[in-house]
Amino acid sequence: MKLNLASIADKEEWKGFDLPSFDIASVREKTRREPQWIHFGAGNIFRAFPAVLLQKLLDQGICDRGVIVAEGFDYDIIDRAYAPYDNLSLLVVLKSDGSMEKKVTASVTESLKASPDFDGDWERLKEIFRAPSLQMASFTITEKGYGVSEADLERGTAPAMIMGRITVLLLERFMAGGHPLTLQSMDNCSHNGDKVKSAVLSYADRWVRDGLAPESFAEWLRDESMISFPWSMIDKITPRPDAKVQKMLEEAGFEDSQTIITEKHTYTAPFVNAEETEYLVIEDSYTNGRMPLEKAGVIYADRETVDRVERMKVTTCLNPLHTAMSIFGCMLGFRLISEEMQDEDIRGLVTKMGYLEGMPVVTDPGVLNPSDFIDAVLKRRLPNSFMPDSPQRIAMDTSQKLSIRFGETIKSYLKKGMNTDDLVLIPLVLAAYARYLKGIDDQGNAFEISPDPMLAELQAIVAPLKIGNAQQDLSCLRNLYSREDFFGLDLYQAGLGERIEGMVSELFAGPGAVRAVLHKYVSEK
Repeated sequence: MKLNLASIADKEEWKGFDLPSFDIASVREKTRREPQWIHFGAGNIFRAFPAVLLQKLLDQGICDRGVIVAEGFDYDIIDRAYAPYDNLSLLVVLKSDGSMEKKVTASVTESLKASPDFDGDWERLKEIFRAPSLQMASFTITEKGYGVSEADLERGTAPAMIMGRITVLLLERFMAGGHPLTLQSMDNCSHNGDKVKSAVLSYADRWVRDGLAPESFAEWLRDESMISFPWSMIDKITPRPDAKVQKMLEEAGFEDSQTIITEKHTYTAPFVNAEETEYLVIEDSYTNGRMPLEKAGVIYADRETVDRVERMKVTTCLNPLHTAMSIFGCMLGFRLISEEMQDEDIRGLVTKMGYLEGMPVVTDPGVLNPSDFIDAVLKRRLPNSFMPDSPQRIAMDTSQKLSIRFGETIKSYLKKGMNTDDLVLIPLVLAAYARYLKGIDDQGNAFEISPDPMLAELQAIVAPLKIGNAQQDLSCLRNLYSREDFFGLDLYQAGLGERIEGMVSELFAGPGAVRAVLHKYVSEK
């Protein structure tokens, strides 16, 4: 079994695999003539989730056009993970009971490089943006992808950054008649639609100022009846290609199971391994019609509801638990999240932190039940031994996550007049972060701290602290735990600073202290 159009035509050969049931050639032709959806960001989350949602609609005959994907950062993905496989991909759903679902996805009709350096692709992108039929340009480019730099603004209408190039394409659409369009972020970041809007307007306003675009272009972008920037909340874990999955695929006769590592260190493959659970809640604010993705499981709602769903997930039901596991998992030598859930202390930490400390102030969005959500996280998602997710991956950029994942719960306690003395495990995780920053595990061995933009500054703060000295001067910690930019509030003013310092002192006592302190506080809670 080779992943290409000729091979999947032999359905007998592909027993055990779910194949597309729609007319691929017809869908590709219609999409080329009258595109409706283009997506930027050709990575694993796109192939495992949005592309598969559309496949469901194509298989049911609800839609007759696919999605065009464009990559603006790592062009190797197009050359090595799309083009050789006729833009097909294989989704491998890893269920907690050990079974696998294998689905060949054919909803992607074209794959393009979003750069003027590739003339044919760039001309095709301009053609797509000029099309009146285009309803949505969506994004999974990570939060960093929405950045804007002064140097790029100075490049005028020849920008190098992806959001600048998106704005060039929008100018093309404006000049071709100004047809409506929705720009839909599907990235896992707060108020993601605003990030798209802010970036696009930064370029547009600068071009207007410099005489490179008419003022009416910026006015068109700000007209919510013409251009919309809805918010969304997305949740699905798609780790790197896993060796165990590759072996299972090879045993099933699938030949294209190799890992692809690009020059920019993207790990991908012709297949994507992903968990079964998935959520996508989108603000229903579209200006040129939209595909009925609700028939594939998307929840459309108003902006306030999307915000509440995100708060539920990010402040209580998933993300704080992930961060707690990443910090302790790195120090205790774990390589898999699922293995951590077999550890009584870590399982107790996230279970009690979630149910006893987070749930009393959880945001109930109405469209998803918080109890059901956290139950699924703790009982099915995190313990799934077939999901090759690691604490090291989750620990990336932790400094950027603490304020929303923990600070919001603490602020909710204060706002509601609740007793912060009831918070034990959240302060423990924040104390453990100072110990984690030393890059020394619980056995006294060095480990590699995951990438973080603030790592050097944070390590400088805790530099005076020595592991093996429980009676040392902890005054440097005030420079950490008073930082509202890291924690969302001054933890000393919140009445937690001194308690956290005491926990830090215990964690720095010496080898074995991390395990001992974790066990102590989890047992007491």
